[in-house]
Amino acid sequence: MPSRRPWRFIARRGLRLPYGGRWSRQAGTRYNGGMNAGTKFAIGAGLIVASVGYLMASGVKETGQYFLTPTELTQKVALDPSFYNVGMRVGAHVVRGTVSKDVATQTLRFEVSDGSARYPVVFHGLPPDTFTDSVEVVVEGRLQKDGVIHATNVLAKCGSRYESVPKA
Repeated sequence: MPSRRPWRFIARRGLRLPYGGRWSRQAGTRYNGGMNAGTKFAIGAGLIVASVGYLMASGVKETGQYFLTPTELTQKVALDPSFYNVGMRVGAHVVRGTVSKDVATQTLRFEVSDGSARYPVVFHGLPPDTFTDSVEVVVEGRLQKDGVIHATNVLAKCGSRYESVPKA
């Protein structure tokens, strides 16, 4: 198997070298930055671990709480008035009888509630197939200063399809 040392030219002029002036593969002609393989491995492993740790921490921070309830949203707005026009998710039930659809503009208007707090929602687009009155939804969007949530996405839960059958 050939040696992995690089070729290096060693000059004859003015220097007395044991090899003479020729291309040489002698030991010690390669510069490796003064680090041995173990040090390089440790630095590389440390960088990989730090990168993975950063990605995990930032992912947990973004998805640590999947959604707020309307009551939590009301409390958050009361504590921090600058919370308006911030991207968020609100999980609640659609209030029965509040759904109105405008087919021409593809606008869906409804209200969500968790029993104590209630917010109107405006969504431009096609609603999910499972969207009906009193269904549980997660609304992604921004709360405006007028108290209306302008949704960019609506996710509806279909209880009959995803819940287990009660045991007798």
